[in-house]
Amino acid sequence: MSKKLRISILFNEQVVSDVDIRNIIAENGQLKRDPDALLKKAAAEKGRKSTKAAPALDLSEVGVLDEMEDIKKALDSLGYKTTIVNVNSEMYRLIDYLRADRPDVIFNLVECVENESLMEMNVAGLYDLLKIPYTGAGPLALGTALNKPRVKEILTYHGIRTPDYQVFRPEDRIVLKEGMTFPLIVKPSHEDGSVGISDRSIVNSAAELRKQVRAIHAEFQQPALVEQYIEGRELNVAILGAMNPRVLPVSEIDFSGLPSDMHKIVSYEAKWMHGTAAYVGTRGVCPAKLTARQEAEIKKSALAAFHLIGCRDYARVDFRLTADGVPYVLEVNPNPDISATAGFARSARTSGLSYPETVGAIVDSALERWNQQ
Repeated sequence: MSKKLRISILFNEQVVSDVDIRNIIAENGQLKRDPDALLKKAAAEKGRKSTKAAPALDLSEVGVLDEMEDIKKALDSLGYKTTIVNVNSEMYRLIDYLRADRPDVIFNLVECVENESLMEMNVAGLYDLLKIPYTGAGPLALGTALNKPRVKEILTYHGIRTPDYQVFRPEDRIVLKEGMTFPLIVKPSHEDGSVGISDRSIVNSAAELRKQVRAIHAEFQQPALVEQYIEGRELNVAILGAMNPRVLPVSEIDFSGLPSDMHKIVSYEAKWMHGTAAYVGTRGVCPAKLTARQEAEIKKSALAAFHLIGCRDYARVDFRLTADGVPYVLEVNPNPDISATAGFARSARTSGLSYPETVGAIVDSALERWNQQ
């Protein structure tokens, strides 16, 4: 395959000023400067007034910037002609760009539009309408994966274990169905990247449950997903490819460094907020120490979930493994974080792939799919 293909790396980071968001956030994940003051200073330097308040900061978006830079370096090293394009939630500008420049392949890192995660599926649909090859999942898989209750319905129907659950909308009475027992974990039903998950998400009483469900309603304006909390080990299974997907070595999140008063979960802080106790206290280990039977069952379930949700090119399936060796699927993640330090890259390295080889394999998979259409 020619290494002179033109690849556009598309991501969506809303530009509200001339300030790089990483200049606002300190290494420990806290604000290191007043965002409003920083925005006004940037505006003054440009000779204009600014009354715009700083946006709510989603540190997972900072992760996308790092991921984008890692991918570009990898693609450049492989000889591709790469361009980075920030969609900036401007759909007409994106359409104009794609029609005028028409890259050979899009490396799709768009995860939301106008801070709406559910809109990411529509951007992939646009690529389909314009008939431009792109990496990762299609619109249906992206939309399905962000509907966590729907994913659980699909997995359960096909005999794949997932924790028992209930969905509470704002108008619902918060009463547990028969069989649901504490402790429970409360999550937003339509977010990813551990958004909305904190140490408070684990609840042990009806009062805590009501408080956390209402907090999800208030902050995210969406139903709350309440799951049976599975005590045990947390495992991640990376899958690479589409036509003949390859299950990579199983990785584990080691919680042994967490303070004793913190729950052993991958919270938003643990995932994104450098320097916090949750972030420092969790680390990835690959390969996970499993029996041959456990590894085979987990990989089989992961691959089945990959196909059922419609993932392609690359995905990650997250599990909990109980003390008696029973695996439960927690999440199916199409287009997961593949920055050089992320868990997916760790599993790929353990399998013998360098980071550029991993990124290149994703592009090759997308092109193979496209050429089979």
